[in-house]
Amino acid sequence: MSTEKASIEQHGADYVPGRGVRTGSLLMALAGVAFVGYGVVFLVRTFLGTGFELGVATLNGVTPADLDAIDPAIMHYINHLHVATAAFIIATGVAVAALAWYGVRGGLLWAWATAVVAAVIGLALALPMHYMDLFTHNWMTHLGPIYLATIVFVVGALLSYRGLRPGPQSADRVEDPGA
Repeated sequence: MSTEKASIEQHGADYVPGRGVRTGSLLMALAGVAFVGYGVVFLVRTFLGTGFELGVATLNGVTPADLDAIDPAIMHYINHLHVATAAFIIATGVAVAALAWYGVRGGLLWAWATAVVAAVIGLALALPMHYMDLFTHNWMTHLGPIYLATIVFVVGALLSYRGLRPGPQSADRVEDPGA
């Protein structure tokens, strides 16, 4: 069997994902759904909650009511930022879940890479600020859910990558016969 034929079978219409790809893509998709859930909770707390966000009841003793008493525009602005943040968390979760379920499970390495890059950019930009002690938060309720989803995502990404990575039969390794 030629290397070109093997590549078509592996990534073409007849592609059947191995157990690692199936399990990994499922975990990645579940993590994407968890990101969506976290964003929805963030959004709901903006409109129905009593605190600022999950795990943050006050800002060094200052409540949302205190800020609203100073100037209602402060809380409207904070809520605006919360809605925008929730929207991007939800959008990233939808993208990651769809890429994992339809692309990674379908054997597409580019879908795996895109899902990983999207998640890494979001987490790499959002998480470091939580360790600067700028405000107090309950670590477990504020960051615990996103860390749990991230662990599930990483395990899924590693499992699926093992089944997706180019091997000796991949199109990346086909020699140009004219060379």
